[in-house]
Amino acid sequence: MAPQTMGFESLLEAVPDALVGVDTSGVIRFLNHQTESMFGYQHDDLIGASLETLVPGSARQVHPAHRQANNPAPRTRPTGTDVRLSGRRADGTEFPVDIVLSPMDGGGGALVLAAMRDVTNYRKAEWDRRRLAATVEHSDDAIFSQTPEGVVTTWNPAAERIYGYSRQEMMGKSVDLLSPKDRIEETSSILARIRGGESVDHVETVRIRKDATAVTVSLTVSPIRDENDAIVGASVNARDVTEHREAVRAAQRMASIVEHSDDAIISSTLDAIITSWNPAAERLYGYASDEIIGRSTQAVTPKDRPDEIRNILSRVRAGQPVEHFETMRVRKDGTVFPASLTVSPILDTDGTVVGASVISRDVTEQMQALQAAQRLAAIVEHSDDAIISNTLDGVVATWNPAAERLFGYPSDEVIGKSAGIIMPAGYDNEIPDSLAKLKAGQPVVRLESPRVRKDGTVIPVSLTVSPIHDIHGQIVGASTIARDLSEQKRTFELARSMIEASLDSFVAISPEGKITDANEATVKLTGVPRDKLIGTSFSDYFTDPKKAEEIYQQVFTEGMAVDYPLTLRGRDGHKTLTEVLYNASVLRDERGNVVGVFAAARDVTRQVAAQRELVGQQARELDRLAELERFQRLTVGRELKMIELKKEVEYLKEYGQADGGEPGDHR
Repeated sequence: MAPQTMGFESLLEAVPDALVGVDTSGVIRFLNHQTESMFGYQHDDLIGASLETLVPGSARQVHPAHRQANNPAPRTRPTGTDVRLSGRRADGTEFPVDIVLSPMDGGGGALVLAAMRDVTNYRKAEWDRRRLAATVEHSDDAIFSQTPEGVVTTWNPAAERIYGYSRQEMMGKSVDLLSPKDRIEETSSILARIRGGESVDHVETVRIRKDATAVTVSLTVSPIRDENDAIVGASVNARDVTEHREAVRAAQRMASIVEHSDDAIISSTLDAIITSWNPAAERLYGYASDEIIGRSTQAVTPKDRPDEIRNILSRVRAGQPVEHFETMRVRKDGTVFPASLTVSPILDTDGTVVGASVISRDVTEQMQALQAAQRLAAIVEHSDDAIISNTLDGVVATWNPAAERLFGYPSDEVIGKSAGIIMPAGYDNEIPDSLAKLKAGQPVVRLESPRVRKDGTVIPVSLTVSPIHDIHGQIVGASTIARDLSEQKRTFELARSMIEASLDSFVAISPEGKITDANEATVKLTGVPRDKLIGTSFSDYFTDPKKAEEIYQQVFTEGMAVDYPLTLRGRDGHKTLTEVLYNASVLRDERGNVVGVFAAARDVTRQVAAQRELVGQQARELDRLAELERFQRLTVGRELKMIELKKEVEYLKEYGQADGGEPGDHR
């Protein structure tokens, strides 16, 4: 039964908790206004009702037994400390409560006073506190708190890892311990702002670890307030941004690489929709980025390859990159070109494939270069000349079949060996000298030199040595073309013997007009030994040097000269003149280059003398004929005169006697 005093009722209403008086049978005898508000019942609805009205349905069966167990020895005790209790509102909703039971004498029998408190907010706050504590404890960021003066009051495990100090080492210490000497003012400035009620967000700075190494951190510092909103400390969240900054730099470098790459770099979704398009892609395909982003990659794929992109993307979805895939692509203007594609999966932070990155390279020039290299390789492989390459140290790197035939060594016996294997004794410096000339900038070294076959025979060869450059233009080796001159030498010796046996003079003349060779007939004709002839001017041996010079100039211009007359002046100590006729043509080396003039002279002195005699005889005959003609004219003239005179006499005789006149009268 409820107490009757006004003082007790006033006390019930003054308590902020819900208070319910229950008799030993569990019937509610009195309650305060807080109970009505908490449970949503009217006062009269609860008076006389069972206490189980306020208990959730799931606990109504066991609750009377708990209540009755308290009756034999009633005492004040909390019931929500170890056991989670819930109340049930009039609308059926449940909420957590803490209950304290206290026995009391109701005057008409024993009562139990139940004080109930809604702990919904408390439980939520407790949950938030525990969750925050777990977050702080397991965070990857250093989280610690400090007083307004900068004295550390809490220190989580991540702070231990980042800074190297244990919790015990830092508790009660100043945060200045973490600041470099040149940043002490920075820490003071942050604390001043905190004391002023400000927060400091994402300040990048440097801190010092226990081992004295520097670490770049991002700091977020917030004020800690008590229940009266007074600032009692600061919460510091420090994140090691070393890796982040490296990641940002790497991303910036990557972005710069993509932006300035010579290769077209494109990204797309797994449905082949283009999402990025770098400047090189614009140059390669002809589409501006705003024209192509959002469109399908089919726009740059020839129509005869409809399944190609789908097949590539199916591999990318499976996480497989597609490397150096050679195909064809089409530009905006419709031109088709060969391209090499490398397609890689784009992964999100969870490792899921979300797109594809495509690097496209126009391989037109590479294909042309490859074809040229293949042609060159075929030429080298099937050349009749030995073609060898070696390093700058003279080590053989390649050896073609013609080299095998010429020198007798199979390639596997000589590659990796010194090129000196085919050098005769006394020629050890030839290869280093040739390489030195190439290194000095001489483009080609040509020489004739002996070489030794595997069987020991020595052969004459013509060598052309050229530098091998790498992609940077640096000389990395030498290529040698070797041609067997044995047959050529035999042919030359035969020709030489024929030239020497000839009665005609043969000379070789350089473009500068110097004699470079001469046969024995020339020696006899000039009276000058061969070693004295070599190197002298060709025109000096003739009575008209200018005319002699014109012959080889004519040959260089027209290619030949025929029956060119000159008068050769002897050098035998007396004035001997020899009339000669020169036939000349250009002289070429084995590569067809004009290197001089080859001239053959025939002695026509007797023929010229005979011709001169014949000309003199003809002149005398002509003089005699002229004299006879003059005599004839004189004789004929006289005879004509006598005939005319005789006719005149006859006429006079005839006509003078007729007219009786005197002879000679023509009247």
